[in-house]
Amino acid sequence: MIEPFPPVEALTWAAQAAGEPVRVVRRLPGGTHAATHLLAATESRRELVLRRYPPGDTAAANEARVLTVLDGLGGQAPRLLGADPDGRRSRTGEPTVLITRLPGRADITSVAPDTAAVHLGQVLARLHGTPPTLLSGLRDGMAAALASPTRADAAAPSARMLPAHVHRLAEAEEVLTHYDFWSGNVLWDDGALTGVIDWSGASRAPRGFDVAWCRLDLVLLHGPHTAETFTNAYQDAAGRPIADLPLWDVFALTNSHHAVETWLPNYHDVGRTDLTAEDLRERHTAWTDQRLPLCP
Repeated sequence: MIEPFPPVEALTWAAQAAGEPVRVVRRLPGGTHAATHLLAATESRRELVLRRYPPGDTAAANEARVLTVLDGLGGQAPRLLGADPDGRRSRTGEPTVLITRLPGRADITSVAPDTAAVHLGQVLARLHGTPPTLLSGLRDGMAAALASPTRADAAAPSARMLPAHVHRLAEAEEVLTHYDFWSGNVLWDDGALTGVIDWSGASRAPRGFDVAWCRLDLVLLHGPHTAETFTNAYQDAAGRPIADLPLWDVFALTNSHHAVETWLPNYHDVGRTDLTAEDLRERHTAWTDQRLPLCP
């Protein structure tokens, strides 16, 4: 378990990485994997973000490697200021990263769903257009997904069908994928999408991986119409369609079948307190029933 407030040792390490004293402003919402806090540098007044992971977690090392490769991604991603991949430097045992703060906040209630969907599609197309030369330092995302033990869930409706066809997905062109591209991992400021956060899983993988994951998120939040609005915006911005889209949707549904109810705290954190675990399961099942018959 991670302590809810950063220990003194973690703040001392953060001050060393920042090159000046820091103080905690508040905890940031949007996820349960890491404890994420907004810090203020007391001399320069810069705003920084401290992300602490459970002992033994590799996400801090992954995030540090990815952010080094991305180098800010033209303002769309944070920059790395310091990394303590195993928690030894801070003497906390908690893998930790210190990054710059992008403007805006995680917010899925102040922007109209279809407007947000268009912005999401456009920014994802830009991310997928990252030069291939930057991808060599990233992991193989499809290999990681296919090796995940959660894909062996025999209760998933696609458990028998998907294995015979998933090779087509794995053979598609690789791009920079965020690997957890959903509404809570983008920031908004006055109705404009200002950046993408939580890059610890970024990988080399086909574009359909991110597209289908975000489509599922939008179905759970708003319904299939908003997912189609997002897809149209993405394909217009990318200048190409997503091949095998129903199969990608089923792939995302399979990977989330065992755990969709556990996403509820994340949705509550970013404003959708009206949703229940039963809502998420019902919408997940309905989307499965709609997409599965469209697959080969």
